[in-house]
Amino acid sequence: MMTKATCIGTANRGFAQYAQEEIRRLVPSARFVALVPTEIFLCEAEGTTEELLGAIGRQEPMFLRHVQPVDRVWELTRTDDDLHALQRWLAESRTFGQGERVAVQMRKDEKANVPYTPFAVKSALDETLKTVYGAEPVVQQAQRIVSVFACGDKLYAGLSTPAANLSDWSGGAIRFHKEDDQISRAKFKLLEAEQRFALDFGRFRHALDVGAAPGGWTSFLLEKGMKVTAIDPAAMHPSLVRHPQLTIHRKNAAEVKLKSGEFDLLVCDMSWSPRQMGRLVLDLLDALKPGGTAIITVKLMHKKPFQTVRELLETFENRLQLVQAKQLFHNREELTLYLQKLW
Repeated sequence: MMTKATCIGTANRGFAQYAQEEIRRLVPSARFVALVPTEIFLCEAEGTTEELLGAIGRQEPMFLRHVQPVDRVWELTRTDDDLHALQRWLAESRTFGQGERVAVQMRKDEKANVPYTPFAVKSALDETLKTVYGAEPVVQQAQRIVSVFACGDKLYAGLSTPAANLSDWSGGAIRFHKEDDQISRAKFKLLEAEQRFALDFGRFRHALDVGAAPGGWTSFLLEKGMKVTAIDPAAMHPSLVRHPQLTIHRKNAAEVKLKSGEFDLLVCDMSWSPRQMGRLVLDLLDALKPGGTAIITVKLMHKKPFQTVRELLETFENRLQLVQAKQLFHNREELTLYLQKLW
């Protein structure tokens, strides 16, 4: 009898179909059922759960923000019996060690209409983890994750590692605290990219920010200790204009002369068409040293994301190598590309 693997995938709203297309390329037997339209879906495939998650993890899809295994499914009673069923299942799983750091992550769809909160589920399962296993309940930096999702009339649960889930945040919805003096929320994209791509922005010394105004990304790079050159005909935020590490060219990029190999990081977050943005970055590539890093957001103006990325890489004429492309939680109608200059 053929084994069947089941997991729940999550994408940014409106992009689930692209995540499903990517999974189907990796796992041809995959079949999908929408749980939350255009965003969350059930995926079933031939083989084991480990094989399914392994295939996804080895070639991570651009549009799949988060994935969790489904080891058990119950019909919702919408009473405390749901919590007791989860506690019994967790106690019988026998998979946790003394002192192991475990995060319980519970999500619920509005249509589930359950009377208990995610916090109540976490508290109940944390108690089981402590009393049955002597495990350490945590929120972040977990070794294992217990995922629970209440949706429609069903309750889904599974056990996995953060790496298998593609994110250690519930549903891949990574949250940052907005600072009082923060120029814009665009900064969150770079904060998330730093974690998602395992980048250390502190290792870069001189950054070029193309289309920098009003300065959300520039401020982040300055905080990391870099010298930053910002290019934009629009005005930068007043808090930045006298920063000793910042050079501002209030011009179009074509009017600015830059030294060859001057920068080890190039970033660009412009609301231009991918074709226009690609040509602009290509014209500035001599200023990025070989081996340098580029972080670029690509606006998906007409959807067709796979074609858009392919055409953009062709524009770069093999001078930039794609390391990873991802639709981050803080992206909207766009992708973030992590690239490295070849020559």
